[in-house]
Amino acid sequence: MTQDISRFPIPEIDSLPDDIRDRILGVQEKAGFVPNVFLTFAHRPAEFRAFFAYHDALMDKESGLSQADREMIIVATSNVNGCLYCVIAHGAVLRIRAKNALIADQVAVNYRKADITPRQKAMLDFAMKVCTDSATVCQDDYDTLATHGFSEEDVWDIGAITAFFGLSNRMVNVTGMRPNDEFFAMARDI
Repeated sequence: MTQDISRFPIPEIDSLPDDIRDRILGVQEKAGFVPNVFLTFAHRPAEFRAFFAYHDALMDKESGLSQADREMIIVATSNVNGCLYCVIAHGAVLRIRAKNALIADQVAVNYRKADITPRQKAMLDFAMKVCTDSATVCQDDYDTLATHGFSEEDVWDIGAITAFFGLSNRMVNVTGMRPNDEFFAMARDI
């Protein structure tokens, strides 16, 4: 059992239910390593399934948000939530999706000064409001997003991604999950 990636026990991959083991091995084959989130959340198989089912529903569908947009939301809000794992892991994915070695660090530190479009800044302004003060979301927010071409469904996606990763950020912090070393250097030379 590996204890250094989480404060909770990490099950042996061979001991996991077939569907979870197959998913983890598929990710390992594609990425060349197993992201610690898969190993840590496998501690509770039913929750693993629910978590990744909602993750996939949000992140793998067609919508008005690009894959890079989705990752920007995760990186910016995860930084505010103090989630090192998600900033580092999704920062690596953002660099890949945006084909830009600098973007993840810019978005994590201060998206308002990042080299992103006004549309993306409006998206992140809304995501940050959902992240830090969702009770104040109002019609003006929807109107601002509409002026940048976001549909009602896009607004839902921005809110849902922000909320889902708020849960993820908190569980990562509760478990003491650390980022895989591989994520730190990934896509720095794009």
